[in-house]
Amino acid sequence: MSNKSIEVPAAKQALDQMKYEVANQIGVTLDKSYNGNISSKDAGRIGGSMTKKLVEMAENNMSNK
Repeated sequence: MSNKSIEVPAAKQALDQMKYEVANQIGVTLDKSYNGNISSKDAGRIGGSMTKKLVEMAENNMSNK
């Protein structure tokens, strides 16, 4: 069973903001409401780019300690 709830509710806004920034950087237009019309390829590019950025942020945070 999958639990996709966000553990830290305050992070939802930051993740949403990152999603729109990444989409803008790779040239994908997202609506503020429904985005079911984007291709799976574009959705994957957005999610993959977000994951890459989050990993980089974690690595930087770990190396600064």
